[in-house]
Amino acid sequence: MSLDDDAIAESLRSHKARTENTVPLFWPLELAAAVAKEEMALFTRGLATMAEAEKLDFGLEPKFATANRTVIELHTLRLRDFTKAADANECPTIIDAPYAGHTAVIADFRKGQSLVETLLANGLSRVFLTDWKSATMEMKDYDIDNYLAEINVCVDDLGGRVNLVGLCQGGWMSTMYAARFPHKVRSLVLAGAPIDTDAGNGPIKQMAHKLPMSQYEELITLGGGLMRGRFMLEAWKNMHPGQQYIRKYVDLYEHVDDPAYVKKQEAFEAWYENPIDLPGRWYLQAVQQLFKENRLAKGRFNGLGRTLSLKHIGCPVYLLAGADDDITTKEQVFNADAYLGTPDDKIVKTLVPGGHIGLFMGSHTLRDHWPGIAHWIAEAE
Repeated sequence: MSLDDDAIAESLRSHKARTENTVPLFWPLELAAAVAKEEMALFTRGLATMAEAEKLDFGLEPKFATANRTVIELHTLRLRDFTKAADANECPTIIDAPYAGHTAVIADFRKGQSLVETLLANGLSRVFLTDWKSATMEMKDYDIDNYLAEINVCVDDLGGRVNLVGLCQGGWMSTMYAARFPHKVRSLVLAGAPIDTDAGNGPIKQMAHKLPMSQYEELITLGGGLMRGRFMLEAWKNMHPGQQYIRKYVDLYEHVDDPAYVKKQEAFEAWYENPIDLPGRWYLQAVQQLFKENRLAKGRFNGLGRTLSLKHIGCPVYLLAGADDDITTKEQVFNADAYLGTPDDKIVKTLVPGGHIGLFMGSHTLRDHWPGIAHWIAEAE
């Protein structure tokens, strides 16, 4: 054997010594360790997801994102004042938040995603919000008149004339108010507001027409005279069960280590998972007279002692609807123009992408459309 042959043989023996403890004898142990590490990471992520899911579902409370103060407190609401560096001559703007099972935080969701913040940044300085209270047992027999009367107190306290921005249910309430007191409303914005409830073919319309009043009355009985917010929450979730019971938890698992995602979800679920109760009498009146009989659009609704006609509304009106809104279809919003007394050239109709909630807290709608609406309010005559 030559020197070169000896060197090659020694190299082979040395390589065998280096590798015989790892290939292939110890591969199963290394593989097991890697698998165990991966399984531990998955287990840890699962625990983090479970803890965060419990927090989202049960451990948060809704909070307003923008500094404010309560300027008047009534039985049904707190009027919150978000005014900053106000122009004393500016007509105040009241955002009439939905009173439909969730808090008014929908209008001031979080920094960078707030209707209040958007209005203040785009020409309006005197901005107020109806912060509706959860109904107590003492309020179970309140009807729509109780709420109209307390809006009227707020308007009078602010000087007797306001711009009204009605969101969803707050839209039909604002419309009633404008029909009852047309001289007190300078301009009216209706966003996702069901005015002509016979229009379109959305699930809310179908449910209102198909279910007998006895089923709604049974819910009130179960709630001890109140429409419990948790009943409504389950109904909303069941409209999109895949998203509400599966997808959102999968998304949380996939993003649980993303602080920005978690913070955003916490803000949303703090609002969504904390519903408020409604007076039973108020709720049944709304179902029967508005959604089954469409009395407001037909000019047959009685509010504060008078039959309300939308023809009495002559102020500028802005109608905003969502293209994919399955709560309030665009037809229910836009058909209002057929009933209003406002001249056609004073009515604006805008259809935006997205669904119902996105009209009020969607980042794209707040960025692309509400600044223009704020300037429209400021300039309305």
